[in-house]
Order: sequence, then structure tokens, then C-alpha cells
Amino acid sequence: MNLRQRQEKTVRNINAASRNEAKILLATLFLLIFLVLAVGASLSFGAVAITPAQLWLALWRRGEQLNQTILWDLRLPRTIAAILVGAALGMSGALLQGMLRNGLADPFLLGISAGAGLVAIAMISLGVFLAWVPLAAWVGGVLTTVIVYFLAKTGDGISVERLILGGVAVSAMFGAVQSVLLLLSEDGRIQAALNWLIGSLNGRGWTEVTTAGAYIIVALGWGCLLARSLNLLNLGDELAVSLGVSLGRSRIFIGAVATLLAAGAVSIGGLIGFVGLIVPHGIRLLVGTDYRAILPLSALGGAIVMTIADLLSRLGAVELPVGAVTALLGSPLFIWLLYRRQNGI
Repeated sequence: MNLRQRQEKTVRNINAASRNEAKILLATLFLLIFLVLAVGASLSFGAVAITPAQLWLALWRRGEQLNQTILWDLRLPRTIAAILVGAALGMSGALLQGMLRNGLADPFLLGISAGAGLVAIAMISLGVFLAWVPLAAWVGGVLTTVIVYFLAKTGDGISVERLILGGVAVSAMFGAVQSVLLLLSEDGRIQAALNWLIGSLNGRGWTEVTTAGAYIIVALGWGCLLARSLNLLNLGDELAVSLGVSLGRSRIFIGAVATLLAAGAVSIGGLIGFVGLIVPHGIRLLVGTDYRAILPLSALGGAIVMTIADLLSRLGAVELPVGAVTALLGSPLFIWLLYRRQNGI
């Protein structure tokens, strides 16, 4: 290759990098505007509609007292909870898909949902320490992931195949125990337990936001720092090792952060599916395969999806669990992803 060819190749690489940066910047701006609009709609619409002028006054503790109460005591903490849950699930899904190099991985793959759900259902069914259900669910999710990682550990590190199989086995076992607990529960507690299993943000207030919000925010920051490791892991195990990546240590750390995010989301909203599965796919379509962009934008996209899903769940005459809304929206997309993988599209 002569000097002129090298110069032309360098110019093409610079132009491609510039176009990619512009694409990422445009996608970020688009998602930020979309999130602001979604938050505004979430704060404005509901059983009692609040106009933009009334909303602005209520934000500054002015205007009608009813609007202030609705905004500060009901809608604002619930909207912030939706943003935290969506961001945590979105980034957790992106981390797991990158770690396992499997586009169908999601935050519940490691049994996080089963462990958190088991602890929550046990406490609700027995009627004990109900104020500690969110924290206990988070602990249950973390402990379950530790068990799955122990099952997946081999002499050479963490086996991806055993990790997936261990998560499936633990989820099946814990799911059976959950069913037994529901059958033995009193009628008055079954509905509360089902709301948790399906996923709901109804009644979430500042207590839930402040309890789990700090963990989620810290974990989101940690997750963004793992972009380089994920980019190297997606080059293949052999090449990643040759570039100085410790496969076992990297996967343990990535899985730990993904677990912290998913368990924090579960501790607030219960078991909400499909957000961590679908959002990273949409982000990859927008910005490509660089995890330096995928991770933060997956958090942003997850926040948008959850905010919109929560708004849709409470627009009807009867409020729906937000987990049911995400399942209704996500199931067709999941089927489409399976079809694409089957046909190699």
C-alpha cells in the first residue's frame, strides 16, 4: 500500500468516525427530547388532567393546592420511579447481552426475578415485614445471582452455558415455590402478591425512590465504565484475552452490575419484563455496536419506555399493572426477534 492509498484510507476512517459521532449525538438529542415530552405527559395526564400552565405553577408550589398534591405526592415520585426502573432494566439488558453475546438475553436470565419474587411473595403471603419488601426483594435477587454464578463456575472461570442453564433451573424451582405460597395465602393477600409478580408502579412514592434510587444511580455510573470491556469481549474470547482482558473477572463484574441494576428495578416495581430485552436492540439499530453509546442510551431508552408504559397503564377506567403493558408491547417484538434469528435476517 503506497502513501496515497494510506492517506485515502485514513481520510475514510476519519469521515466514518465523524459520521458515527454525529449519529450518536443526534440519537442522544432525539431520546432526550422524547424523554422530556414523555415526562411532561406523565405528569399532566391521569384521572385529573393538569394543563401545562397549572403544571408549571404546581412545580413551584404555587396555584391550586389539589394540583400541588397530585403532582408532588402522586405523579412526580411515580414518574421518577418509572425513569429509574426503566433506566436500570435497559442498561442491565445491554450489559447481559454484551457479556453473553446473545441478543435474546435479558435481566431475568440469571434468575434475578425468581429470587426477588420469591422473597417478596413469601413476605406478602405471610404478612410480615411488609415495609421491607422492596429491600428484601433486592437482597433476594442478589443472593440468587450469587447462587447461579456459583453453579456456573468452572476451573477456567465462568461458563456461559452453565450460567444460562443455572438461571433457568433456579427460576423454575423458585417459581414452583412461589405458586405454592400463592395457593396457601389468604384471599386478601393474593391480589397484592399478584400485583408484585406482574409488576406495578401504583402507590410508589418517595420512600421507594429514595431507598433504591441511590443504588441504581451508582450502578448506572459503574455500567457506563464497562463499555470498553464489553467491546473487547464482543471481539471473541481469544482476541479479548490477547488484548489483556480477564474473561472470568470481566464477566463477574459485568454480571454483578447488571444484577444490581435489575434487582434495584425489581425492588421498586416488581417483575417487569421485556424492557431489558427490547430496548438494547432498538438502540443498536440507532447507533451501531459500540457499547460506549449503547449503555447510556439503553438507560435513556428504558426510561422512555417505562414512562410511556406507566402513562398508558393509568389512562383507562381501570388501572393496569405496568408489567402487563410492557408484556403486551414487548411480546410481538420478541416474536419478531426470534423470527429474525431463525431466518438469519
